[in-house]
Amino acid sequence: MPVFLGALVVVLLPVTLFAASGAQGADAKAAFTFDKVEYFHRYTKGSLHEFTPKGQSDLKKWTEMFTINDYPAVKDGDALARSASSVLETYKANQAMVVRTDSVPSTPAKPAEHLVVVLFPRKEFIEVAFTRFLLDKDAGASLVYSHRIYGTKAGNVMSEWLKKNGERIEKALMAIPGVPKH
Repeated sequence: MPVFLGALVVVLLPVTLFAASGAQGADAKAAFTFDKVEYFHRYTKGSLHEFTPKGQSDLKKWTEMFTINDYPAVKDGDALARSASSVLETYKANQAMVVRTDSVPSTPAKPAEHLVVVLFPRKEFIEVAFTRFLLDKDAGASLVYSHRIYGTKAGNVMSEWLKKNGERIEKALMAIPGVPKH
């Protein structure tokens, strides 16, 4: 089974529940809850689906986003690992700094999963993306929780945010029982 190669750097920090429900429209109910925050559908294009919390509907300026990517052609663990590796390489090609990668081996009851955590430092903000790759209902998917901090000197603030929240977010993401309905 392919395993990620990458720098293991930041200490990542507890866990919350994730529940799926219906979504859509300004007056709609939240699509799901992650880390005690309700997320609302904001955008879909092809197999990409983006969600943000209440009050963060502007997709040009948000602080929390949850993205679901469907990989319908991914049907087994090897294809999922290749997809995860490909996304990691795409992140790197877009100047991402690899914070952490991990793979959870398959068991008789559960297929292997993969985690990629990266930082995207930009002039106007810094973003961390926690990406989990999994097989659910015989197809691949990725669940991406992203957090942005705006400002030209946001690196130290992000470092503190990761120390305080990173492990909790990672555990919460990995604990989601399956891909939320979207």
